[in-house]
Amino acid sequence: MKVTIDGQSVEVEPGTTILQAARMIGGDLVPPAMCYYSKLKGTGGKCRCCLVEVSKGSEADPRPMPKLVASCVTGCMDGMEVNSKNSDRVTEARKAVTEFLLINHPLDCPVCDQAGECHLQDLSFEHGKAKTRFIEEKRTFEPENIGDKIQLHMNRCILCQRCVQVAEQLTDNRVHGVLNRGDHAQISTCVSAAIDNEFSGNMIDVCPVGALTDKTFRFKSRVWFNKPFNAHRECTTPGCCGEVTVWMFGNEIQRVTGRKDQYGEVENFICNTCRYDKKEVSDWVIEGPKKFEKDSVINQNNYTRKLDKVVINTEAQILFGREEDRKKISMTEVPFKKEEN
Repeated sequence: MKVTIDGQSVEVEPGTTILQAARMIGGDLVPPAMCYYSKLKGTGGKCRCCLVEVSKGSEADPRPMPKLVASCVTGCMDGMEVNSKNSDRVTEARKAVTEFLLINHPLDCPVCDQAGECHLQDLSFEHGKAKTRFIEEKRTFEPENIGDKIQLHMNRCILCQRCVQVAEQLTDNRVHGVLNRGDHAQISTCVSAAIDNEFSGNMIDVCPVGALTDKTFRFKSRVWFNKPFNAHRECTTPGCCGEVTVWMFGNEIQRVTGRKDQYGEVENFICNTCRYDKKEVSDWVIEGPKKFEKDSVINQNNYTRKLDKVVINTEAQILFGREEDRKKISMTEVPFKKEEN
């Protein structure tokens, strides 16, 4: 089947969704996705971030679809024409969806461990507004302990339900899910500290925001201060690939995550033994620096590129520069008088 998205055509197999076809083309026309996860079954259709406009249904029925559709759950038809980046309707709809996602989301970016890797940050940068129209009080939840390895920040959650699907498909006994309804809906467990299965750490990797973070890495460092390296080991845990990304600060491994592609999806899931218990360099075979195809703050000073050494001359703790600037910084010509009591 032939599908055209923003003027670019691609041949796809029957059953391919519009989002999958867009990823086959690549580039800026790929819709954002906060809930869809290609490695998990049953995801998609919840966040509505990937809305697109179908201007031509198919060769058999060329009528346009009257409403915008979620590209992650809408199948392609032969001859279908789709507008993604080129549509003003789509742009306005994505701005509206972003505004709704940010209604109850706290401004935790300065202290959130997900900063620099957060998909909601990327979405807000492209489609967010500088001011909010929401004047009501934000929805909040009481802190809850779901386990010894994962920190739950329910105030940040956007209910994408990726973590639920991970537990459903990777473990034998899922102990958490979505409780309550409407604006009271939340990710929780019936029994406190109940999440302790061997693959629970993958919930952190699939979370698009900072709702689920690593307790062993919490507040240790910003991700852009760490250098990611691809590494592997012979793991004996059934279902674990043993191929990871180790995030190093100097010679210390700060954290271990699954390897992710340009869309932030892990290539293969890993066990908790690899993620939490193997934090020594000797535990791993280091393959080399990890390269990021997607623009990221981690890439701004990426060591995989050839960089010229920067030398900054200092004089008495003042950056060396123009004389007038040095005077402004040091304020040597400003008379100071002690206040008399």
